[in-house]
Amino acid sequence: MKIKDAKSCRYDLVALGESMIRLSPPQHGRIEFAPLLEVWVGGGEYNVAYALSRLGLRTAWVGGLNSSPMGAVVRNHARAVGMDTSYVVERKYDGVGKKDRIGLNFTEVGVAKRGSVTLYDRGHTATSGMKPGDVNWKKLFNEDGVRWLHTGGIFAALSEGTRAVVAEAVKAAHEAGTIVSYDLNFRSKLWSSAEAVQTTEPLVPMIDCLIGNEEDFHKVLGYEAEGVDVEKAGALDVGPFKKMVERVVADYPNISVVGTTLRGVKTATINDWSAIMWARDGEGESGQFYDGPKYENLEIEDRVGGGDGFASGFTYGFLTGKGPQECVNLGVAHGALLMSTMGDTSQITLEELTHIAGGGSARIKR
Repeated sequence: MKIKDAKSCRYDLVALGESMIRLSPPQHGRIEFAPLLEVWVGGGEYNVAYALSRLGLRTAWVGGLNSSPMGAVVRNHARAVGMDTSYVVERKYDGVGKKDRIGLNFTEVGVAKRGSVTLYDRGHTATSGMKPGDVNWKKLFNEDGVRWLHTGGIFAALSEGTRAVVAEAVKAAHEAGTIVSYDLNFRSKLWSSAEAVQTTEPLVPMIDCLIGNEEDFHKVLGYEAEGVDVEKAGALDVGPFKKMVERVVADYPNISVVGTTLRGVKTATINDWSAIMWARDGEGESGQFYDGPKYENLEIEDRVGGGDGFASGFTYGFLTGKGPQECVNLGVAHGALLMSTMGDTSQITLEELTHIAGGGSARIKR
């Protein structure tokens, strides 16, 4: 996977996707009985750029915002870690939210046998209203320069407009020599499997890095891990999944990296956590799998965003010249650390990440 030199680009990574305001009861409370709600910010693609900015890379986010205080919450959150928002599509707030809203989600953080739950209120948002031509991709990718574009299935699922925009962005990035990563991220509340396959298949020949679990590959690309029930909870048998990935990369020789998290849910706050990565050997036709560290009985504060933590961790590795094994180690460690704090986005420092990815302990520091 040939990544552009940092000196030739303004941005190390640009994320394309929606960012929402999340409202959650404190700790493990229920929405129905909550006397107050905490305000967080996050979105699948946005979370990756946010984390990488915290780790010291130059990132930007592209999505839709409006001129309301709700839009300012998201904008301020991004700017606080140095994320560039100059390519954000800005809309004037109409005062009532008939269109160009800021999406909301209401999230309960689970405990014991009660799993976490997210309820969406994201219709008619500024991001879902994006259309082709809203963003000057030629200026972004050819003039400013971008080393890595990250986007995915959540953004694509929002509307016919975002499906056209993601195709426009991926094509422009690919033609400019920018690495493209795509998190399949199937969301049944947003679209059907048939719609996902129809939208995603034409994009795959322009994608360098695919991210997803066995359900994502089944529902978004039509590949099945034989003998695996994608609806069943628990740790994944990686044997059938690895065979499925081998079929995917044989069909699409342009793909250089495939990453997936492995999560065994024991309770809402105790999970087994790991990941595997397939990476192509240099510019060759062959590749191999790399197993990440296994964190058994990992204690979790808030699992939302763990997968984005994995994606941002291994992307950091590739952008800083690390090998595939170290990249998957960084991804697993970052996902684990991210789930130790509340909210969707990373609160992790580079020092903490490299310490844990290198096998460090959780001994107190004083």
